[in-house]
Amino acid sequence: MRHPVVYIMASARNGTLYTGVTSNLPRRAYEHRAKLMEGFTARYGCKLLVWYEPHETMIEAISREKQIKAGSRSRKLALIERLNPDWRDLYPDLA
Repeated sequence: MRHPVVYIMASARNGTLYTGVTSNLPRRAYEHRAKLMEGFTARYGCKLLVWYEPHETMIEAISREKQIKAGSRSRKLALIERLNPDWRDLYPDLA
């Protein structure tokens, strides 16, 4: 899965959320899970990949990331609930 992807990591169901963009989702999700990157996700324990959306170009993905980040928490929760109502960790599906 090497194409632009917008994703949301969570600390737990209805927990702290982090929205990001990457061109290599398996690697980036692993980095968050293993706390290899200092910052928000390590500090707040955002280890669960709960939502992602592939895009054709990085420009589209970045635009979508900004749109999601500008939205309310309830809109982010609705995105997750539509794709992943059980808040299952999607990372194992990528390997």
